[in-house]
Amino acid sequence: MNFDRFVPSPEELVRKRINRAPLPALALGLPWVTIMLTSMASFSPVIASAPVVPPLAYMMLLAWRMMRPGMLPIWAGLPLGFFDDLYSGQAFGSGIVLWSATMLAMELVDERFLWRGFVQDWMAASGLIAIYLVLCAILSGIATGYPLPLVVGPQLLLSLALYPAITSVVALLDRLRLLPLKRL
Repeated sequence: MNFDRFVPSPEELVRKRINRAPLPALALGLPWVTIMLTSMASFSPVIASAPVVPPLAYMMLLAWRMMRPGMLPIWAGLPLGFFDDLYSGQAFGSGIVLWSATMLAMELVDERFLWRGFVQDWMAASGLIAIYLVLCAILSGIATGYPLPLVVGPQLLLSLALYPAITSVVALLDRLRLLPLKRL
């Protein structure tokens, strides 16, 4: 049996990539969908007496925003924070306010540090994650009448250690987002 007809030549491979572009729905919608899906990950049946699971959706928002600064508009914190409020179990409105404030803070970081590397991104994300977790603990403590922001220590350490893995996942998703699938 002749298998040469199943293996494309290099010229055919190059020809298949010309006149191709990413799918617009995939290119624009994948960051939104991945952030929303990770918001729903906190809806899993994990039961703990203290906060342990890192805020994956918030970390995904930071990773997308730092990797592709122009991808998410500045107002994206409002609808994504609203969606996260539906699934996170936090006081309603905390995600809206904190995610919107994060998007504003990221704008300031982008204006201040035009050229930054992974270490600067990790440091900025670490600061934002720490502030987010402490403010979430304070807001949930006000709602329950029992504020304990010190309990978030293990969650904070796990979040800071997990952030490079989240950025790796976002980098892979970004490559998937830009695959030339649409024929021009």
